[in-house]
Amino acid sequence: MKKKKKKQIKGPVSTILFLTFLISILSFFLSIIGFQGNKTYIGNDSLESSLIVVKNVISLDGLKFIIGNIVTNFINFKPLSIMIISLIGISIVEKSGLLNAIFYKLKNLKFEIIIFFTLFLGIISSVIGEYSYMFLIPFVALMYKYLNRSPVLGILTVFIGITIGFGTGLIFNYTDYELGILTQSAANLDVDPNYKFDLFSYIYIMIFLTFLLSFISTIVINRFLVIKFPKKQVDEEENLNISKKGVIASSLATLICIVFVVYMIIDVKLPGAGILLDNTGDNYISKLFGEKSPFREGIVVIITFIMMISGFIYGKISKNIKNSHDYSLGLSKSFEQLGLMFVLMFFTSIMISILDWTNIGVVISSNLVDFISSISLSGIPLIIIFMFVVIIMSILIPDTVTKWQLLSPVVIPLFMRANITPSFTQFIFKIADGMGKSVTPFFVYFIIMLAFLEKYKKDDNIKITIFGTLKMISPVILILQIFLILFIVLWYLIGIPVGIGVGSTI
Repeated sequence: MKKKKKKQIKGPVSTILFLTFLISILSFFLSIIGFQGNKTYIGNDSLESSLIVVKNVISLDGLKFIIGNIVTNFINFKPLSIMIISLIGISIVEKSGLLNAIFYKLKNLKFEIIIFFTLFLGIISSVIGEYSYMFLIPFVALMYKYLNRSPVLGILTVFIGITIGFGTGLIFNYTDYELGILTQSAANLDVDPNYKFDLFSYIYIMIFLTFLLSFISTIVINRFLVIKFPKKQVDEEENLNISKKGVIASSLATLICIVFVVYMIIDVKLPGAGILLDNTGDNYISKLFGEKSPFREGIVVIITFIMMISGFIYGKISKNIKNSHDYSLGLSKSFEQLGLMFVLMFFTSIMISILDWTNIGVVISSNLVDFISSISLSGIPLIIIFMFVVIIMSILIPDTVTKWQLLSPVVIPLFMRANITPSFTQFIFKIADGMGKSVTPFFVYFIIMLAFLEKYKKDDNIKITIFGTLKMISPVILILQIFLILFIVLWYLIGIPVGIGVGSTI
């Protein structure tokens, strides 16, 4: 009788190294065959084109780049530094027992309601952009832990909510503004010089899809993901005191802090008001989230400080924090068993920097853009092909604005001539962008998620791997992708307005 070969499990670090090696080999062969693309962009009020070639990282120049930039790339790897800051705040509200006190009364709720809340929270968190991953992944893990549910399930659920729902939300964010500038430029240059993009131009479809997607995702996750974590998970009691007085006091402190922050971001002529805004912006959203905005740069620190204050107050009243030494140690509690995250971030920074340097993603994307411009389609076929192209591009280039810089000069005029409004086109792009980012190992927040999955898994037989995790969530992602494509198509067919004074068709 033949013995079955034991399945070899590839850990996340070895997979990242393998993907880095694969990128290097691919850059070698693509550079040898002269694989290239024409990048079309808007410059000097006209369409310009530049030749982009794949650079071979297995060369002297490539070797110099790798060795000379490893430390620099890791130091400048922004997601890691932001993650560290956010974990300080999460740590103290965990150590103080505040989160335990908040979630204590939620144990009697139906679990479907918890899933819906998790997804909805993930979707609407798009207002703060990708910072939402930093706070919600550890936050939701703790929430599920205190509800005696698997934190792994919570992490996967909130990741799906944030990523798949990144194009929706209850209010627009700075990414919408940045995309809108590119959309308007493309429309003005080639089709309609009088076109003006409005941030409210797809607010209807965005809000409607937020609630519908939360509801559909709850059903799908409950059907395909929850069954993999069927039993309630009970952790060892941490002997945390619950204090109603502490909850009231910390809630009041949080409210005061929020009012204070709101005062500093309102655009009115009052003493001290608006000091966190970038007053060079031409509208409020650009003042609030512009590149020079103190609020945008400091939002993670602001949220962390608020949690530090609230956690301290609750901890002292509840006596979960007895002295300054307890408080100091509490600021690092969430870092326990997260050593893997720093290792993953180091190798991920190398992988992403090599991928960017080789131009593989940009060259492939440029050829996909050329493909879209060459097809003679309109209506539903054009929409579906466009969504698939964006999904493919998102696997190699997760950054939303970078992709739209490549796509908008070609796609916006193409869709306008096909009688589809620029606003609807931009919304379709955002939806497809989230769909693509949900299935790519080159998305840094997917790698961060893996570190938290490893931290909270209780079953030693479960191995957290990159492709294993993708396989685990793939049924949910696939169903939601099909749903979103059908939703976009149906909205287009019915012709309901997508926003204030704007329809899906011109």
